[in-house]
Amino acid sequence: MDATTKKILTEGGIDVGSMMERCMGNEALLERLLKKFLADTSYTGLVRAFEAGDGAAALDASHTLKGVCGNVSITGLFELLTRQVRALRNGDTAEAASMMPEVTRRYDAAVQAIRKSF
Repeated sequence: MDATTKKILTEGGIDVGSMMERCMGNEALLERLLKKFLADTSYTGLVRAFEAGDGAAALDASHTLKGVCGNVSITGLFELLTRQVRALRNGDTAEAASMMPEVTRRYDAAVQAIRKSF
């Protein structure tokens, strides 16, 4: 992977070193997995759940997106979603909803970085 691509991905919140370890150095696999992230619908489901005021659906979507982010080493978003899942499990929907602007910002940054890189 060239330095420019690595920089773009890192600035998008992706821990490239961790992701490369997970992919055992296989850059083609890394690229495939990151492109699959773009096709995942968990973020859209999360937004819709909060718009509908459906805490159970928000928990499901946030938990799923957290797992996806963990799998592709989008660490900052993963950590934020971990906090959001905890808030939802504790019944604090307002706290979880208050995290959505930052969730959106980090999600968009990762998506843009992946699109720019591949």
